[in-house]
Amino acid sequence: MSKVYRTFTSESVTQGHPDKVADIISDAILDAYMANDKNSHVACETCVTTDFCMVFGEITSNTDLSKDDIEKIIRDTIIEIGYDNPDLEFDGHSCDVANRLHAQSQDINQGVDRGDEETGA
Repeated sequence: MSKVYRTFTSESVTQGHPDKVADIISDAILDAYMANDKNSHVACETCVTTDFCMVFGEITSNTDLSKDDIEKIIRDTIIEIGYDNPDLEFDGHSCDVANRLHAQSQDINQGVDRGDEETGA
């Protein structure tokens, strides 16, 4: 009988790590959409690096958030995390923000909605 070897890996990052910061920003955007439309479909990804934040993805929602609203959510979240000083090389007041969120494609939206109808969910 041959033995099966498996490799188990995991990652643990601390508060303030770019992965955590990105997750918190994505969650804040999701929360903003869900606050007024519980049926929102939000696929939002965030990446951060030195003095730069980009959000991208597709959204279907009855909640109407402008690009300025999204930028405010991003900046407020970065500041709330504690990045509010240019000496940190990541400052919510002045970092570059790129917003590439857009409406979900009709093909994906139709597939998602049809999937909900088929399962009764």
